[in-house]
Amino acid sequence: MYGNDMPEEPGAQSLLDQVAEAERQLIEAAGRGRPDADAEAYFDAVIAADQKIEPRDAMPEAYRKTLIRQIAQHAHSEIIGMQPEGNWITRAPSLARKAILLAKVQDEAGHGLYLYAAAETLGADREDLYAQLLSGRQKYSSIFNYPTVTWADVGAIGWLVDGAAIVNQVPLCRCSYGPYARAMIRVCKEESFHQRQGFQSLYVLARGTEKQRAMAQDAIDRWWYPSLAMFGPPDADSKHTAQSMEWKIKRYSNDELRQKFVDMTVQQAEVLGLTLPDENLQWNEERGHYDYTQPDYDELMQVIKGDGPCNRQRMANRREAVESGTWVSEAAAAYAAKQDTRQEAMA
Repeated sequence: MYGNDMPEEPGAQSLLDQVAEAERQLIEAAGRGRPDADAEAYFDAVIAADQKIEPRDAMPEAYRKTLIRQIAQHAHSEIIGMQPEGNWITRAPSLARKAILLAKVQDEAGHGLYLYAAAETLGADREDLYAQLLSGRQKYSSIFNYPTVTWADVGAIGWLVDGAAIVNQVPLCRCSYGPYARAMIRVCKEESFHQRQGFQSLYVLARGTEKQRAMAQDAIDRWWYPSLAMFGPPDADSKHTAQSMEWKIKRYSNDELRQKFVDMTVQQAEVLGLTLPDENLQWNEERGHYDYTQPDYDELMQVIKGDGPCNRQRMANRREAVESGTWVSEAAAAYAAKQDTRQEAMA
């Protein structure tokens, strides 16, 4: 699809290798014996042995609630995240770009469905999760409350937003909860394609006309800091990180993941021939990482609380989609019930 003239992206293959390794570990863990312990000690023994908690297993209520909150927020983000790029499907510059974007947006819908299904294995009700999203009681990623004002924004979302998502989500392939870890294997493989198409789109624009190159640079300038903010507040201000890492839901802290993303992306920007909008960005020999300017965390909290550029528009669109699509879900449910009745009669 990309031809043979695309350069390698520094760091991209490494992330895919980590997904493959996590998949191998999942298969290996399934073949090992389960800890011999009573119900109370069983959970701790499974976590300590780096095995997977499954829906049938006893688990602390706080662990279950934490997973439902996190998985639901992740699912909501996939669904709401269809809007910024969906905005450009009818205006894509070519049939090929339209087909790629359609497939990508469709993938995001599928990710949401995998994740809602994973939440249901914890006893969550999907309709209740939808209701909590629409009422504002559950959140979605702040990044999707920013507008896509030019075609280059689609490339910037693919490269930066999906790139940040992959860095954040690859470790979740080794999450301690089995259904979530297994869902993330497929999600990460598909997100790696999304990141690649964004990189390729910007690569083409950067080698186009002066106006196209300026458009690509402008998109990067606007999406860089919101992408850094996707990793959440700094570790010192994160309420959930320590417990989630103890339960092996998370494997790295917010700051560690943010640093991984910066280190990977700086090298990719050099391949693109575009710049990241941070005059403090420089290699720190002593730390072995790039120094960089932190995102505006006050702005992050403002967007999370509902005062971002597009919060109200995103939720209004979602509510309208639910209301106008109710007849579809009702028809599907009626058809399924009819099929069940027919099969019961034939049994």
